[in-house]
Amino acid sequence: MAAQFLGWGGLRREHAEGAPCSARNPGTLHVDNGTPSVRLQSRSHCLLPSRPPILEVEIGRLIIGQNGILSTPAVSCIIRKIKAAGGIILTASHCPGGPGGEFGVKFNVANGGPAPDVVSDKIYQISKTIEEYTICPDLRIDLSRLGRQEFDLENKFKPFRVEIVDPVDIYLNLLRTIFDFNAIKSLLTGPGQLKIRVDAMHGVMGPYVRKVLCDELGAPANSAINCVPLEDFGGQHPDPNLTYATTLLEAMKGGEYGFGAAFDADGDRYMILGQNGFFVSPSDSLAIIAANLSCIPYFRQMGVRGFGRSMPTSTALDRVAKSMKVPVYETPAGWRFFSNLMDSGRCSLCGEESFGTGSDHLREKDGLWAVLVWLSIIAARKQSVEEIVRDHWAKFGRHYYCRFDYEGLEPKTTYYIMRDLEALLTDKSFIGQQFAVGSHVYSVAKTDSFEYVDPVDGTVTKKQGLRIIFSDASRLIFRLSSSSGVRATIRLYAESYERDPSGHDQEPQAVLSPLIAIALKISQIHERTGRRGPTVIT
Repeated sequence: MAAQFLGWGGLRREHAEGAPCSARNPGTLHVDNGTPSVRLQSRSHCLLPSRPPILEVEIGRLIIGQNGILSTPAVSCIIRKIKAAGGIILTASHCPGGPGGEFGVKFNVANGGPAPDVVSDKIYQISKTIEEYTICPDLRIDLSRLGRQEFDLENKFKPFRVEIVDPVDIYLNLLRTIFDFNAIKSLLTGPGQLKIRVDAMHGVMGPYVRKVLCDELGAPANSAINCVPLEDFGGQHPDPNLTYATTLLEAMKGGEYGFGAAFDADGDRYMILGQNGFFVSPSDSLAIIAANLSCIPYFRQMGVRGFGRSMPTSTALDRVAKSMKVPVYETPAGWRFFSNLMDSGRCSLCGEESFGTGSDHLREKDGLWAVLVWLSIIAARKQSVEEIVRDHWAKFGRHYYCRFDYEGLEPKTTYYIMRDLEALLTDKSFIGQQFAVGSHVYSVAKTDSFEYVDPVDGTVTKKQGLRIIFSDASRLIFRLSSSSGVRATIRLYAESYERDPSGHDQEPQAVLSPLIAIALKISQIHERTGRRGPTVIT
């Protein structure tokens, strides 16, 4: 197997492609299940959330979640709590792992956040020098038993300690310091209680949902569904959007429940629905949370210093930031770009259009945290989800937004599509061009290939997506996203702003269809890929 580069979401490969090979250079890494990771020299302990035959190690203490399962936010929480050198997360996201599935590994650094590019680059360089590694195949660890287990290994740490912890309790204790649990519990159990429906989609979040929402906050047990973590997710695709979270959507459409939420497999992304299936877009959710942070005790105490959003995320957050007189930072896609902003005290809340939101309480996006924020807002404002959203639109205007994903494309084809698009868009003659679609005429005001200069350390990240910004502030964005070396995804984003409340009840795709038509015309995606339409529309 060739050296593998860790991209913005870690390393993801189809299982056969990611199968490990033999090598030589013992002592340069430690390995879980034959998978290499950089050696940790700064501290003597590490967090590993999976089933480990441990290998040749420079680590003296290993912390593992009970039963080998942690949510991504819990990993970040525990790294920060115990001041670990870092954490290794074995995950294929919403894809089943194992033979015939996908293999994935992510490394989070000591601040609890995803490894920055400089660390990933170093790991990649080290991986090219590895010739062999050693393992300890006979080491057996009881992952169900909480507490410390000690082993006599042939390394410099005597004994080698493995500690099994309850990640749900540790994470719950953090949430208690952020929210007014009494207010949320009254909302869920008091007179006129809010009936909720929460779908863990057979990912990692089941134990967290039951412990926090049901046991701690009093929601009835039947409020939580699909809460048993399964290796194949019960045949579901645990991606929280309207395409895949259909069980929740249908339940919400019935009108029995006033609040609904779904989580992805790792627990860092979420979707919010109101009664009758009212959908809250991720960009709107981020902006509404930002506008209502005063409902959360944590932010009343800590204050709000600034906001961050990924470039493809709608500019709804920017309008809230302007009203609050705080800065907003526009970053490339990938949560790692927010860590520097939060570590430097510039940013209190961050989010992405891909259903991820989080704050400086951790260095990862956090789905259950976002759900508790929404419940706190509902409790404080005594309004329904839909009323809160509509009030927000009335005050700030509505940003119509959608994303088209063209998945499973040939990487070579996507490379040439993006290359030709960049040549077209960055030609000076493209500025000022007008596109007429029906009664709409759009004039190009600005185009670029987005690049980001980190305000903390000056790091420059280039080629993060192609943007067309029109004179009315509408946007089109094209971005290449690759989760494996075999297939690639082109994402197409469209955004249009409507200030007039009389125009706030339109279907997003109807409003955005002229922009989508322009995007398809200039990109020729359908003609060049043979596709008739996107794989997923969000």
